[in-house]
Amino acid sequence: MKENDEARMTNDKGMTKSEDRELSMTDSFWDDGEMPSVREEPGTKRVYDLEERTARFGEAVIDFAKTIPQHAVTNRLIGQLVGAATSVGANYVEADDAVSKKEFLKNIGTCKKEARETKHFLRMIVRAVPVLKPEACKLWREARELHLIFSKIWRSKA
Repeated sequence: MKENDEARMTNDKGMTKSEDRELSMTDSFWDDGEMPSVREEPGTKRVYDLEERTARFGEAVIDFAKTIPQHAVTNRLIGQLVGAATSVGANYVEADDAVSKKEFLKNIGTCKKEARETKHFLRMIVRAVPVLKPEACKLWREARELHLIFSKIWRSKA
């Protein structure tokens, strides 16, 4: 029965219907014709180490947060954004050191949720401060990639 439920909830790409819908809806918000990346610059070596990649992502979000004008609307969003983005890497480190499959899946699931939350807070910050959209878009795309990576890991191990 579980396989039938899972089959009904996923599309051909193995994503749940909500993940697929989220990709199509949010891509239009961020689409400006560019495909920037957080983790690599032209001419640099691509990072495949998830621990390093999630650490760089957290650092990039912290640096971005320092550029956001401080006012009542953004102050809370900044804290939530930084908390979610840095939690991705912290939870990945915990998953990597897990002593059981159950603990591993719990932590990978948390990585997935925190990456998705990061995307949400980036979108809200752009709504509050539209001039930040180009830089936020780079971070959002990396958060989306991390979300997809952790979703795939979680599904393949569950």
